[in-house]
Amino acid sequence: MASSWAPLRRPAFRSLWIATVASNVGTWMHEVGAGWLMVTLGAGPAMVALVQAAGTLPVFLLALPAGAFADIVDRRRILIATQVWMLACAASLGALTLAGAIGGWSLLAATFALNCGTAMMIPAWAAVVQELVPREELQSAVALNSVGVNVARAVGPAVAGVLVGAAGPAAAFFLNAVSFLGVVIVLTRWRREPRHGTLPAERFLGAMRAGLRYVREAPALKSVMARAAAFSLFAAATWALLPLVARAAGGGARTYGLLLALIGAGAVGGAFVLPRLRAKCSRDRLVRAATCAFAAAMLAVAVGHALAVLVPAMVVTGLAWITALSTLHVAAQTAVPAWVRARGLSIYLVTFSAGFAGGSILWGALAQRWGVTAALAMAAAGAMLTLAATRGYSLGGQEGADETAPVGWREPATAVEVEPDRGPVLVTVEYRIAPADGPAFTAAMGEVRRVRLRDGATSWGLFEDAARPGRYLESFLVESWVEHLRQHRRATVADRDVSERARRFHVGPVPPHVTHLIAAHADGIDPP
Repeated sequence: MASSWAPLRRPAFRSLWIATVASNVGTWMHEVGAGWLMVTLGAGPAMVALVQAAGTLPVFLLALPAGAFADIVDRRRILIATQVWMLACAASLGALTLAGAIGGWSLLAATFALNCGTAMMIPAWAAVVQELVPREELQSAVALNSVGVNVARAVGPAVAGVLVGAAGPAAAFFLNAVSFLGVVIVLTRWRREPRHGTLPAERFLGAMRAGLRYVREAPALKSVMARAAAFSLFAAATWALLPLVARAAGGGARTYGLLLALIGAGAVGGAFVLPRLRAKCSRDRLVRAATCAFAAAMLAVAVGHALAVLVPAMVVTGLAWITALSTLHVAAQTAVPAWVRARGLSIYLVTFSAGFAGGSILWGALAQRWGVTAALAMAAAGAMLTLAATRGYSLGGQEGADETAPVGWREPATAVEVEPDRGPVLVTVEYRIAPADGPAFTAAMGEVRRVRLRDGATSWGLFEDAARPGRYLESFLVESWVEHLRQHRRATVADRDVSERARRFHVGPVPPHVTHLIAAHADGIDPP
């Protein structure tokens, strides 16, 4: 098991980690400033909760196109551009606040614009982590990133509570703008290893379709998404209603900052015990335990408004939050291969953010109608119910062999050079199967179908010859010749194992016969 701190020995990861910690301090100062500014504007619970929704909704809307960009464009350039955008948004919000030109809806609009940059950045950053550390250090790298966020969560709100109380929210917004400069400098100096390939880059819309097609046929990733949506929907209540909890406790911006800092402290403490927990527990057990702890903390916040209750509840919240998030995030990272990693992670993030944004709106509306205490109590009960509802969605156990490692298949032989954009391409594979093995072979080919569709096929079929028992013909369509070549290079260890299990049923002196048929004209037929 890799040391929790091993990734920090790698210069590129260490520099980016330090810079992002500083940037996250600014981000959490912004969170305190924006949340408390909305409270001081006299907004009700629904508007206060919308601050959290405005921060997460951009991820829901933009994560998929951001993931497609991150898989086909230089991720380093994407990261630099998004940091510059967020710097400009934070500085503009600070200027508007200082001028007294900010209201409830304009604050939400500015928060939304700022977090559009975050939404475009997250898939690129999540995918680039595996370029900075080897696979055996990935879990530690993800945990360290969570530690960085939560160190910032401990420091930023505490500083912001004092700063906002003394100089107003504008000061927090301006310092957030400055915090993005360090990340820009580090990214500018980072010399990312180029990814060379002989095939042309994927087109944007095609890359998005490929990402959606992959996720549709990826049970492991869909299990992670289901668990993430269930957790985020109910966990959102704590984050959305925390400014109102702080006000009910008789405090101001400093109390709100203190509560956020305690969550951060709990998360940092959790990062130290997570390696031992991961070695003893499966991912499913970790997320279930974290959900129970988070629900218990929510219930404690709902019934007790005194700091004596809120302090330990916030620490438990932080511990449960980092346990659930880092476990879910690593499960998502290890469920997708490199060629579609940013897109797969972006769709996972869409799911998480949809739950979080929807939960923020829901719990804000319920708090508006029945009060903060009732909303938090209902969220805690709902979180516990998700344990039964998601029991069938497994996250897997401890880390094993890398089944997403590429192996690639031999490229098809052709008599003449084929233009890359010609298509669609019809691929057929002829099998000879002993009649007694027919049912088992058909079942094995069900998994082959999933692989073909996941890696690029637009349709798939398996047919049995009515005149010659035991003769089966697999066929699948691919949009173009270049997409079929990509399909060969996308093959992973898991794909190879699935294909080999099906091919073991083939009998005869020669392997299954493969043919590649291309539409007679580039526009001969429309792709399905």
